[in-house]
Amino acid sequence: MAFDSEYEPFFQPPGWVVGPIWAVLYTCLAVSFTTVLDRREELNAFSFIVASFLIQLALNLAWPAVFNSERYLLSLVMLVFMIGFTLIYAYLTYKAAPLASYLVWPYLAWISFAAAINTAYYLEAR
Repeated sequence: MAFDSEYEPFFQPPGWVVGPIWAVLYTCLAVSFTTVLDRREELNAFSFIVASFLIQLALNLAWPAVFNSERYLLSLVMLVFMIGFTLIYAYLTYKAAPLASYLVWPYLAWISFAAAINTAYYLEAR
């Protein structure tokens, strides 16, 4: 289902900005995850780190369909879990693989911003 809403929060960025931002963010995520895989011997809780990354990625990939179907509360909950699992990933990689951690901070900022936008849609729809 394509997203088609008459409402748009004043702070929502124009559509043409979103694609390039995601291209950069997905590149950062790929480099971060590759760094983690390369440093697996140095990372405590490697399996949990990988699981945290993959869970947040699965939520990220599923989120647009949920948001576009106007299930704003569920999509907001998904964003909260994405933020939580990404924070866990960033924290657990920080000491042994700081680059992996640093590379997800822009993503965290963006999905936090997405949560603010999602909240605005949820509040408008109520």
